[in-house]
Amino acid sequence: MIGRMPLAVLPATVTDLDQVLRDHSRFWGDRDLRALHQPVLVQQFGSTCRVARAEDGIRGYLIGFVTPDRTGYVHLIATRDDARGTGLGRRLWTAFTEAARARGAVRLKAITSVTNEGSIAFHRSLGFDARVVDDYNGPGRPMVVFARSLLP
Repeated sequence: MIGRMPLAVLPATVTDLDQVLRDHSRFWGDRDLRALHQPVLVQQFGSTCRVARAEDGIRGYLIGFVTPDRTGYVHLIATRDDARGTGLGRRLWTAFTEAARARGAVRLKAITSVTNEGSIAFHRSLGFDARVVDDYNGPGRPMVVFARSLLP
């Protein structure tokens, strides 16, 4: 629950993605990341993608999948502006981790820009190692790569 409103974390659908895109600025502010929200990711990996749904709509979501090398990779995670600081991001990561582990994942991974201090702090608080990888996103485009083992 967030406030008094019940919240369900469920597998995502393309309809959920459409709602997220309609409310894009509530999740991402001035950053236009709509091009990263590919319906094919939800169509093919909806069993590991998650939405946090309440009576007033989607409060948060995570688009992620398990790679052939058994990495649970999170492509996008966001919480709506009125749900930040409630633990919802952590809850989405937990739900994804359970789904990824059930599909054989032995590690988790995500990336962010080197300037995204909020994401870096959040992922470190979840126990991820964070390292800058030069040229990760092409020549001269470093990214922060987060990694965490799921093995005991």
